[in-house]
Amino acid sequence: MEEVNKTQLRDFFLQGFANVENFHMWLFVLFLLIYLLTLSGNMLIVLVVRCHVHLCTPMYFFIVNLSLLEMWYISTTAPKLLSLLLTGDKRVSFQWCFAQLYMFHGLGMTECYMLAVMAFDRCIAICNPLKYNTIMNDRMCKQLALICWALGFMSAIIPLTMTLRVPLCGSRHLNHYFCDLAPILSLACAETSLPHTINGSVIGFTTMFNLLLIIVMYVNIAASIMKIKPNIGRSKAFSTCSSHLTVVVLLYSTAFTVYVIPKGVHFVDYDKLFALVYAMFTPLLNPVIYSLRNKEVKAALKRVADRMKGGREDAAGARPSSAPAETSPGKITGIC
Repeated sequence: MEEVNKTQLRDFFLQGFANVENFHMWLFVLFLLIYLLTLSGNMLIVLVVRCHVHLCTPMYFFIVNLSLLEMWYISTTAPKLLSLLLTGDKRVSFQWCFAQLYMFHGLGMTECYMLAVMAFDRCIAICNPLKYNTIMNDRMCKQLALICWALGFMSAIIPLTMTLRVPLCGSRHLNHYFCDLAPILSLACAETSLPHTINGSVIGFTTMFNLLLIIVMYVNIAASIMKIKPNIGRSKAFSTCSSHLTVVVLLYSTAFTVYVIPKGVHFVDYDKLFALVYAMFTPLLNPVIYSLRNKEVKAALKRVADRMKGGREDAAGARPSSAPAETSPGKITGIC
């Protein structure tokens, strides 16, 4: 038993992008730029929302949570990938590998829950605007955010436990750039159908359950929008959901490609490429999507830029402009 435990605790070796060794420095520069832009972009969203009172609404409260999540999410994989590309050190300890596995899936499932809650927020705002302030109050928003984080990390315990129980052997070389479920289970010395089934069920339930909630919310939203007669009113109502829909489509389409499509359909290297989309590019695009498609955030960013240039703003510069439609269903101060 002692010998088995020593074998189980051996280090892993990440293969990364071994087939493009001649471009490692270019990839290092690219991924470093993506990592820095992701951190700075999401941090900027957090600071802008915190510094402008008129952005302290439920929608922006959840956007801040999503930005914090994205910064943590990309930080679970990017530093080791950058180290691998720069130094060529492929070694990763057993403890760190499984910690990365847990954090990656915990944050990923938390994001699924968070996107569902954001759809619920938009549904209440559009379908029942008169009761929006009563339903989405400060306490409700904080409770929903806490539930998302708790459910995400609690759900990730099951795949972690099932994978830890599998006896591993072989060269310990993982054909990936981070510790994911499929590469680790491919090193198993025993039958892995049960862990695969349980892991797939947990991840599948989390993603599909939240996707179903999002679909139901948007069916209700679409039905309410169709009752709005003026076309301008419809476009304003839909604009409050377009950024969220873009993120949902981007995340779920790439995640399904990796975790749902049978492995025989595409090569393992394609898994790594698709994983880059939801592990690195989605966190990068989120602040872009939520800022460039949002008049209030762009106005707030412009005020910040003017202040940095030495421009003097009115003390009440945090007053909401008359144009934005995204925060019209009530403003709950103090939520930030």
